[in-house]
Amino acid sequence: MARRKLAAEMNVVPYIDVMLVLLVIFMITAPLLTQGVDVDLPDANAEPMAVDSNNEPVILSVDAAGDMYLSIGPDPESPIGREEVIRIVETAKRSRPDLSVVLEGDGRVDYQSIMRAMTTLQAAGIARIGFAADPEVLQPSGS
Repeated sequence: MARRKLAAEMNVVPYIDVMLVLLVIFMITAPLLTQGVDVDLPDANAEPMAVDSNNEPVILSVDAAGDMYLSIGPDPESPIGREEVIRIVETAKRSRPDLSVVLEGDGRVDYQSIMRAMTTLQAAGIARIGFAADPEVLQPSGS
């Protein structure tokens, strides 16, 4: 009668189940962690930038209603759509590869409109985006 050797293998199936449950828990909770973060934004007391007359930035303005206005193009005083902004800025970027854009947002405009303007500029290939602000508003209180 032959003796059988005992198999000393560990059953890893339960560990895989536990690992998958933990993975699902992390996948569900990870997006929730960033939503409740308190953000203490820095003061905007930077000095105004010097502008080179040969490389004057394009200005994209967003009014309180969320409409966009571009300082270059057929009519800077008329609101234009996202596709038109992309087309005009891409054309300007071809002639000036180091083109920078200054984003002017109305103080009453919502954050979503500013983000939409930024993604529009990024879609047009702009990597250098600055924000315009009123220097009087940026002075610390008490001065």
